[in-house]
Amino acid sequence: MTGSGVRLDQASMFELLTVGSLLLVALVGTILAVQAYRGYRRNDSRAMKYLAIGLLLLTLGPFVINISVTTLTAADQATTVFLENVSRLLGLLAITYSLYGTK
Repeated sequence: MTGSGVRLDQASMFELLTVGSLLLVALVGTILAVQAYRGYRRNDSRAMKYLAIGLLLLTLGPFVINISVTTLTAADQATTVFLENVSRLLGLLAITYSLYGTK
């Protein structure tokens, strides 16, 4: 990134669709995570707790990382992608633990 942000009136349709799809993934993932958390609270199920954590790390985490890193720091794109992938990996590990590691 060059340090200057992209203005919405200068963004291409592809860029707008990309940001829109990222926002929708984060929104739907958060809704699912909230439902899983409610299941955890209702049934005291550790599996549901880790499912909720995993969904947040898998969907909302990369979105928040992308926005915050590109807005608040001068980090290059490779750093942002690395941090997003770490969030996705931790999310998948939490979901895997919810399926196989809890009783």
